[in-house]
Amino acid sequence: MDLSGFTGKNVMITGGTGSFGHFMTKVLLESKLNKLVIFSRDQTKQAQMRREFSDPRLKFILGDVRDYLRVEESVADIDLLFHAAAFKIITACEEFPMETVKTDLLGTENVHRACSVKGVERAVFISTDKAAKPISVYGMAKGIAEKVFISQEFDSTTIFNVVRHGNVAGSRDSVIPYFRTLIKERKPLPITHPKMTRFWITSNEAIELVLTALFYKDSNRILIPELPACTMLELAKAIGGPNYPIEIVGIRPVEKLNECLITEDEMFRTTKTWDNKYFVINPHGYPLGYKTREEYTSDGTRQLTSLEIQELLKNAL
Repeated sequence: MDLSGFTGKNVMITGGTGSFGHFMTKVLLESKLNKLVIFSRDQTKQAQMRREFSDPRLKFILGDVRDYLRVEESVADIDLLFHAAAFKIITACEEFPMETVKTDLLGTENVHRACSVKGVERAVFISTDKAAKPISVYGMAKGIAEKVFISQEFDSTTIFNVVRHGNVAGSRDSVIPYFRTLIKERKPLPITHPKMTRFWITSNEAIELVLTALFYKDSNRILIPELPACTMLELAKAIGGPNYPIEIVGIRPVEKLNECLITEDEMFRTTKTWDNKYFVINPHGYPLGYKTREEYTSDGTRQLTSLEIQELLKNAL
């Protein structure tokens, strides 16, 4: 993994005490960066990270992306920024929609504006497959936030890009640690629908995607990896074993049977990176004039085999 682009740079991660922040911090502290700032509002998690990473280059700022002035003063000397701060628990987002909008949408607008005003060199926004054809408050907020982040609202020299991916194996927000906890408690694994599929990506693959987007040659793009998927039923069987009890509980109102990474409309503007590794959704008006394929969904992509699911679970330890 090439980290030469961070040499001598001041870097900031918003929402840096979350799973992504932990993954990225481990990687970035291997580089020759000058300073890494963790911006978050959770004092307890910041204290835990201080103990976990004993590196003088690691700094912490207590703040909330909802507070524009706090964000602006925090990015004053920042060169490169990762925006990961978000409300992510789907049910809580449905219960408190305006709180979700304040953080996931307006907070993103604050980060975008502050980067533009203070001349941050490059910034990347961590989005989700739920932003494509959204049916939940979380997905809708993230979808609009994507458009805000790659808009040309300000006369800015900052290069802004977005990444959109599926479930990260190893993230504390994924279903894998939840299933493992239920197994320890000898409780059945709840499956909403036996044919429900989800995209999966390892933490290392997610980091590589984000770094590619950060240093991408163009601005105002959404980068998306080609990902495999599997049914939640097969995942549950792989975690619990073929004879572990599984309970079908039904799809929740804000869940989709299959996720979408690129919509049919977006495919008109989608190309591939030079190495054919990632999809790139280009801005409106991009003169392609043809459609490359149908929408990119978790039931239409390559499905993981049982052995591949087991390998995925090893990455989630």
